[in-house]
Amino acid sequence: MTRRQTRLFFVAGTTIFTIVFIALTIDSHRQFGRLTHEENLTESVVAGKHVWHRKNCINCHTLLGEGAYYAPDLTKITQHRGEAYLRQFLKDPSRFYSEERHGRLMPNPQLSDDNISDVIAFLEWVSHIDNQGWPPRPIVVSAASPQGIVLGTPEPAAASNDPVALGEALFRQSPPACYTCHSVQQTAVLVGPSLAGIGARAALIIASAEYKGTARTVEAYLRESILTPSAFVVSGPTFSAGGQSIMPAVYDQMLKPDQIDTLVAYLATLK
Repeated sequence: MTRRQTRLFFVAGTTIFTIVFIALTIDSHRQFGRLTHEENLTESVVAGKHVWHRKNCINCHTLLGEGAYYAPDLTKITQHRGEAYLRQFLKDPSRFYSEERHGRLMPNPQLSDDNISDVIAFLEWVSHIDNQGWPPRPIVVSAASPQGIVLGTPEPAAASNDPVALGEALFRQSPPACYTCHSVQQTAVLVGPSLAGIGARAALIIASAEYKGTARTVEAYLRESILTPSAFVVSGPTFSAGGQSIMPAVYDQMLKPDQIDTLVAYLATLK
């Protein structure tokens, strides 16, 4: 290739790639409003974003894959944890994590109730951005597990049509990401109570005087716990707020009836 040909190749290549880059940039900006649900940008969402930056949350957490990796990615945190949990956590993180047990502790951000509402509104808006599957990894709050216990990553979808296998796979998928709040190990208590032995324990709960729900069978109790978690709140320092379970009551909308059936089938086997 001569010097003239090299020069022409460079000029032509640079011009073509510049045009492609500009076209893709314009197309991206054209789609931002739709992908981010711009119509849902309220004053509270914007205020929450300002709190997020003012408190330097990005120094530890990531959103949409951007930020530091010291603490979990929070892109879908409102869908995984729910408002009740986030409100209690932001008031006092030490209620849920211990530096002695977990090796690290999020400092108390000292937020007012209005600040907390705004941050939750911001994170809720972020959780509904069409992020095209990014970041690719699920949220795993490793600091929530006791030292020496490895939570691992979600299992792939079950290859079997067996309801129990399907329910176990769903338990470990994100969403609903049940595994990020509930352990199935007897000694591991995460955000919510351990579900180890819940298939046998449910019968004892139903027969107890404290139980005020409507279930009469183990399966009905498990279904009630998924769909209306405040029907019976298990005693625990971080399991409730104001007498209500911090577990989000959204799974009747998030999951199909047959998916709930498989979750119940799986949980009933934990004895």
